[in-house]
Amino acid sequence: MLKKHLKKFPKRLLLLCLAIALVLPIVACNSGSNSSSGSSNTDSSSGSQAAEKKTFTVGFDASFPPYGYRDDNGEYVGFDLDLAQEVCNRRGWTLVKQPIDWDSKDMELSAKTIDCIWNGFTMSEERLDKYTWTEPYVDNSQVFVVAKDSGIKTFDDLAGKTVAVQAASSALEALESDDCKELTASFKSLEQIPEYNTAFMNLEAKSVDAIAMDIGVAKYQIESRGDNFVMLSEPIITEKYGIAFLKGNETLRDEVQSTLYDMLKDGKLDEIAKKWELSESVIFGNEKDAK
Repeated sequence: MLKKHLKKFPKRLLLLCLAIALVLPIVACNSGSNSSSGSSNTDSSSGSQAAEKKTFTVGFDASFPPYGYRDDNGEYVGFDLDLAQEVCNRRGWTLVKQPIDWDSKDMELSAKTIDCIWNGFTMSEERLDKYTWTEPYVDNSQVFVVAKDSGIKTFDDLAGKTVAVQAASSALEALESDDCKELTASFKSLEQIPEYNTAFMNLEAKSVDAIAMDIGVAKYQIESRGDNFVMLSEPIITEKYGIAFLKGNETLRDEVQSTLYDMLKDGKLDEIAKKWELSESVIFGNEKDAK
């Protein structure tokens, strides 16, 4: 009966059916093999991703030397960035240097586009409860910088003068505090500027009479700009720098802080401080030693 039906089948169609019958098992086998391979690739991809270095993104003001700034070669450098790089080297992380608008630092941290604010960030009373902090690592003061030939020697000489200060800065907080209320009221005006390079251009042009700023930045700017500016001897306020993390992020804070202690013990922290001429300002570990 089968032979009878096969005779009626066109020869070409019969060959086609036989070919399909032979190919189907192979396809099925390959399909199973591919499915297994796909699962393996996925596992391999996930393993690869897991093996990738963790990124550590530092938010900083790119015009705040010697802590963080862009040098003549267009590279982001500074004391804080060197510390952050060494922490990453020791923990196997990849450092991402993220310059930010200083006035938007809280928004950047809340949005988790940065992991911390590490750039001469003052641990003022107003900020202490807003972040999770490391222990302080630099002792700092806010001071006034004036032109050498300005005749301004004391705070009293600032009466009726125009003073520049960076927006959202510690110097601005100090001048707006109750302790400095009378001093600030004596100014002709207090002008907020985005960054200190602009402030010094304004001071050179005599469109402002003084700049309120961090002493470390003031020293750097005065030395790099020749013999045209001086600091008033009396500080506006004394303060300390810390590294600020999102409130509650104690795990990352502890990882960074413990690595800084390792750097303190083996001398690397002091080596970096000497490079940036900040050895006298570094206080990291002092509070722990005092306990």
